[in-house]
Amino acid sequence: MIWVLRHGEAEADAPDDASRELTERGRRQADAAGVALRHLSIAPEACLTSPKVRARDTALLACKALGITPEETEALRGGDFDPADLAAGRSVVLIVGHEPDLSRAIQLATGGRVRLKKGGLAGIEGSTLAALMRPAELAAIASRPPG
Repeated sequence: MIWVLRHGEAEADAPDDASRELTERGRRQADAAGVALRHLSIAPEACLTSPKVRARDTALLACKALGITPEETEALRGGDFDPADLAAGRSVVLIVGHEPDLSRAIQLATGGRVRLKKGGLAGIEGSTLAALMRPAELAAIASRPPG
């Protein structure tokens, strides 16, 4: 199973695109994604993230709730990638990156056309788009007591 998380909302202005930081809302979105995954009993064995600040920080915040440490990979910095290739050898993986790359990767893997919202999450199982959640849905799941 591959979980695909788009980075949370980021500041519009920064010296360069790679250094854009999360806004407070973006931090809440990242926290909610991690807590929601935990409440849904989804336990990724690895998290792969873009090295760009907004994605890396999203991964760090989400992974805090999951008890794992994200790994940066240049494959997610920008451009097309194959989610199955990145996840090879692992059973459950969380990938954190950017649009439109994530939506293209989901389409490549499943044939499904999606557009992930900032802080949105998709689940890919084999060649099936198994889940698609907006940030508000993740926040609602995260706000419930576990169990």
